[in-house]
Amino acid sequence: MNLTERVAVVTGAGGGIGRGIALALSRRGCHLALADVSAAGLAETAAMIRGAQVSTHRLDVTDREACLALPQQVLDTHGRVDLLVNNAGVAIGGTFEQVDESDFDWLMEVNFHAVVRLTRAFLPHLKASDQARIVNVSSLFGLIAPPGQTAYCAAKFAVRGFSESLRRELEEAGSSVGVTVVHPGGINTDIARNARPPRHVTNEEASLIAAERDRFQKFLCMSPVQAGEIIVAGIEKERSRILVGNDAKAASFIERLVPVGYWNLLKRSMG
Repeated sequence: MNLTERVAVVTGAGGGIGRGIALALSRRGCHLALADVSAAGLAETAAMIRGAQVSTHRLDVTDREACLALPQQVLDTHGRVDLLVNNAGVAIGGTFEQVDESDFDWLMEVNFHAVVRLTRAFLPHLKASDQARIVNVSSLFGLIAPPGQTAYCAAKFAVRGFSESLRRELEEAGSSVGVTVVHPGGINTDIARNARPPRHVTNEEASLIAAERDRFQKFLCMSPVQAGEIIVAGIEKERSRILVGNDAKAASFIERLVPVGYWNLLKRSMG
């Protein structure tokens, strides 16, 4: 896919992987509609971009009406849309029994339902392009499911399943719209550091959750800029699945090799 003079919508563009994707797209001459809940983060990302038309859209992806209004805002500014990157995401620590229903629902709303909602809103406009693509960012935890990540895994596996089924539906319909699902490994972003703690846990449980988060943080080695470059290179090649980092590639391989017992192998390798 030649990205020059195309128009891309990127959610979660105020930092992290979303910013890395936006920068990589701009280097290829792609125009950008950047969306994020943080106006300050959006302004920082926009200020880094040169040589591309950029619009910024403060967006809470849990706001249904705001999501439905976004396509027309993009069309009013850019006149077209060729690429939708559903990247916005949040995290929450704790086991299934520690995470209450409202927090579980909040994470599913941001990480999965918003992906579906924005895909539905933009799909008719993407179909008007001669070549378009939907890129949904899942996770390493959309490939494997470690303990303490029930809510996050539920959402990211859902993104993977939704993306793969939608891709096959569009292929069978002869659509010009392709679908890519992205599985980033350990990327050094703020999502783990900013993970919401469960609301109804003891101080001791909260300390254990924080310690596990800090232990996990040391595995987040790749920069968001490097991740963005890998993802956009995969989009150019029209890949259906993009694994970002050796950890994601290794986890994917081990899960296929030992689909039931992979966690014991991975746990030993992590010390």
